[in-house]
Amino acid sequence: MNRRSLFANFMSDKPVEGKTSFKPHPASKGAKRFTNALLRTHEDKEVKFYDDLIKGRQAIINMMYANCEGACPLITSTLVKVHKHYKERMGKDLFMYSITLKPEQDDPAALKKFATMHGAVNLPGWTFLTGDPFDIETIRYKLFRINHVNFDLDLDFHASKLRIVNDAENLYTHVNPYSSMFTILQHISWADPPRSFEEQLKENIEIQKRINGEVKEYGYRRTT
Repeated sequence: MNRRSLFANFMSDKPVEGKTSFKPHPASKGAKRFTNALLRTHEDKEVKFYDDLIKGRQAIINMMYANCEGACPLITSTLVKVHKHYKERMGKDLFMYSITLKPEQDDPAALKKFATMHGAVNLPGWTFLTGDPFDIETIRYKLFRINHVNFDLDLDFHASKLRIVNDAENLYTHVNPYSSMFTILQHISWADPPRSFEEQLKENIEIQKRINGEVKEYGYRRTT
């Protein structure tokens, strides 16, 4: 069973305004790991990728583009559901960043239109980002490459991964966005900040109640 809560929550564009109460882990490589490229949000605000978006934070990151008619709308729909599960945390200690693969096409207005179409434009803690093509490609290679030249050069491979980072804990993981919601939330939880014994005990009690209910209803423990 996963050790962390599968149901938490997320925030808005406020993280990009430079409120730096977030502290990185002492072992974090900071901008050397993530770059500190200047990007623009779907609200047309200028931000530094590491300092304003990643530093000391837990974040879910995906690559997309506005005129994608296949994977991007599906994954965005999944992320809307993820956001709903994590709404109490969003923008507080958990953030979501969707970065365009085609910055030459996707200016802030195009990204805002895409976010609006898919019900994501006003969700707290979720920011859509564009920038210089070189910077976007650098971020993509640093966060999403798998060290296989054919896949890494193929933009159609962009939908294969959600990257999850927690710079405050120096944790990194990823998950396939086509996985079950249970699996996606579980992988996100693996990068969560540590919790107190009391919080863990309370969660374990709730998990046991759910297991007991499943066994009573189905005759076995059911995971969905």
